[in-house]
Amino acid sequence: MSSQPVSTPDIGRAIGFTIPDQHARGRIARLGPVIDEIMAAHDYPPAIEKLLGEALVLTALLGSTLKDVDGQLTLQAQTQNGIVSLLVCDYKAGELRGYAQFDADKLAEAPDEPTLFALFGNGFLGVTFDQATSGERYQGIVPLDGASLSDAAESYFLQSEQIPSLVRLGVRHGDDGKLIGGGLFLQHLPEGEEGRERLHTRLDHPEWQHVETLGATMSAEELTDPAVTLEALIWRLFNEETEVRTLSAVEFRRGCRCDADYISQVLAKFPADERREMADENGVISVDCAFCARKFPVPVEGLAS
Repeated sequence: MSSQPVSTPDIGRAIGFTIPDQHARGRIARLGPVIDEIMAAHDYPPAIEKLLGEALVLTALLGSTLKDVDGQLTLQAQTQNGIVSLLVCDYKAGELRGYAQFDADKLAEAPDEPTLFALFGNGFLGVTFDQATSGERYQGIVPLDGASLSDAAESYFLQSEQIPSLVRLGVRHGDDGKLIGGGLFLQHLPEGEEGRERLHTRLDHPEWQHVETLGATMSAEELTDPAVTLEALIWRLFNEETEVRTLSAVEFRRGCRCDADYISQVLAKFPADERREMADENGVISVDCAFCARKFPVPVEGLAS
């Protein structure tokens, strides 16, 4: 792997890697236009913009690990007493989408850079993996602990899967004013050689301590620098390892699965009197997509009974 910068920006993709001798795996991602496109549908203040940007990077990191190409990962954080009542992001087949609901009055009273607790209070983080091929669903829910979304993600994997993990996330505005997000995700593999103790039962295992120490040196500035390739960042961290195997890259784009036909099908399931109550004086039900902020006008008379 080369450590040299590139003349064209390396942005909008993730790449996985493994370190066989340390029984570790990782993934590094960088997002650019996709974040701006998602944010463009809403007028988020800086603190919410940063939070959602980090959540999108985390979703990209986790979602791109899916082996089922039609599988879906959904990340959701919510509370009943915080500034942010709901944060939702999901990934499917390279497409990302996300949005946040928040209390503007409470946010105005908070510091410019509120902590995770200030944003969510006693909130919860849920991660759901939906496998399209098998139809199986796996979901883990943990308290939103720590000072940042990175801390909460590490806590999630430790509590729900008992796998020691390192997560680094960063979001900033580039020289052109556009958002750039980057992230690093490292884990100690629970699988070992036959007869080997299960590695995830020891958080102080020297293999993991070695990998974690190296990964912790990666800064948000490096993660969000599109002039340096993702491969170069991996090389910077692990160039002294005997072997580092890189995996095929995954590219990202903004996607929203809102669909006029699907919305009409959902509305058609409501009783006729409820549909009439939803409609305006012109007999039209207006449905907003929270993800992309598009409006779908659906005439009541056109719905099947």
